[in-house]
Amino acid sequence: MATRPSQPAESMNVDVDNLYREESYTDLRAASVRVLIPVTIDGVEDPARKRLFIGDTTLMTQMGPIPVQFPLEVETLKEALDAFPQGVREAIERLNERAKEMAREEASRIVVPGKGPSGMPGGLPGGGFGGLGGRG
Repeated sequence: MATRPSQPAESMNVDVDNLYREESYTDLRAASVRVLIPVTIDGVEDPARKRLFIGDTTLMTQMGPIPVQFPLEVETLKEALDAFPQGVREAIERLNERAKEMAREEASRIVVPGKGPSGMPGGLPGGGFGGLGGRG
C-alpha cells in the first residue's frame, strides 16, 4: 500500500505511471481481499508490474469495531485467501505492540503538581475541584 503525502490542492497531479484498478472479494462474513491490478493510462492491465493484495476485516472489541487492513505478500487470489488468517494475526500483533508502546509513552510522562496534562497551568488546586464537589 502506498502512503499518500499531503499536497496543496493547486499542486496535486495524477501519477499516470502508477495507476491501479481495484477489485474486491468477500465471503460476506468477515474476510475481504482487495486486489490492485496495475494498468496503463488506457486502462489495460500492465504485465510489467505486479498485483497488490490487501486483506481487510473489522475486529469487534469492547471499545467498538476496529477496521484492520494488512498487505498480503502473494501472487494470486487463492494465495491471498490462504494467507488471510495469518495476515489478520500479524496485524493484531502489530496493533497490540503499538497499543503497548503508546501506554509506555503515556506512563513515562512527567506530571507536575499544579499543571494540567499538557504542562499548562490549570491543575486541580489542593487536590480537588477548586472548592466544588459538595462542600458548602
